[in-house]
Amino acid sequence: MRRQYGEVGLVESDLPAEPIALFNSWLADAAANEIVVEANAMVLSTVTSDGPSSRTVLLKDLTQEGFTFFTNYGSNKAKAIADNSNVSLLFPWYAMERQVIILGSAKKISRKDSEAYFATRPRTSQIGAWASEQSTQLSSRDELEKKFKEFEAKFPENSTIPTPPTWGGYVVNPKSIEFWQGRYSRLHDRIQYVRDESSNWQRRRLNP
Repeated sequence: MRRQYGEVGLVESDLPAEPIALFNSWLADAAANEIVVEANAMVLSTVTSDGPSSRTVLLKDLTQEGFTFFTNYGSNKAKAIADNSNVSLLFPWYAMERQVIILGSAKKISRKDSEAYFATRPRTSQIGAWASEQSTQLSSRDELEKKFKEFEAKFPENSTIPTPPTWGGYVVNPKSIEFWQGRYSRLHDRIQYVRDESSNWQRRRLNP
């Protein structure tokens, strides 16, 4: 399997001094592309003494502080972050011959911010957060469906569903952000932004 990548690449003189503006532009391009599914999907990788692990989560907010996602605090990913907060994020926009790799550290966001986001979720997603003890073993699919119905009955229609105590967000504060653009002859463009000791962004080009 082999394909030729495009002619359009990354020219330093066209790039912003800081990476967040470029990332937002690429994210908007991906969201507008009909072929890209879940433009805000990102692969979160963690590592512990047991080894590395990866899974897909959804980006829900992006500020100068970092990239925010939500999960169950009892999940495997949360346990891994508690053990080692250094993580990587990968946005695989293959249809656009692009990817972005972020290296940084993850920390929990405030309970207030987690609750504010939880309140915006669809009711069924809120109930699902109560029903699922994420990453723990299930005897069957029926067990999960039964728990969902139990919480559905506990929180009737039009009632306010509280945020589970084991559910909330993380923000990944980036130390480096790399933009990869596929190019012809495998001479891909790789532009990496790295924070220096003064938290300013320095930009450099990497070999493909």
